[in-house]
Amino acid sequence: MVVLREFKAQDAPFIISTLNDEHVTRYLSSKIPFPYTQADANWWINQGSKNGLAKVIEVNGQFAGCIGVTPGEFEYNRSAEIGYWLNKAYWGQGIITHAIDLICNEAFINSHLNRIFGAVFSDNVASMKVLTKSGFKQEAVLKQAIYKNGQFYSSHIFSKLK
Repeated sequence: MVVLREFKAQDAPFIISTLNDEHVTRYLSSKIPFPYTQADANWWINQGSKNGLAKVIEVNGQFAGCIGVTPGEFEYNRSAEIGYWLNKAYWGQGIITHAIDLICNEAFINSHLNRIFGAVFSDNVASMKVLTKSGFKQEAVLKQAIYKNGQFYSSHIFSKLK
């Protein structure tokens, strides 16, 4: 059973171990520190997760990952970016697809958002499949728009409208 919930202090060890796995962070923004420390987890739990709609993905009572929707500002305030990560032990089980559906429903029902979009690294085929499965449509490919760890990636933009 997949549920979304608020972050708690006891989530820190799970966040730290997951975000220190290079397989998990390979296609995440470099704004997420690596290595990921206790101080980083404390900041996320107490401050960072309060920006927008950020939730723990829990599977059968166990911490599995994180998902969030961050609204834009000014004229982009009816649009939000989705982001997510999942501990490797939970990959390939349909969990993230379910979590995306849950967070999008919550965001569309409880806010004024009209559009949720995701920007995906060109090599992250699994994430593209998950978004498509969740009703997102590909809008664009921004050629070589991402530069991480000495490599260029194209950014594939997917969106879902209310």
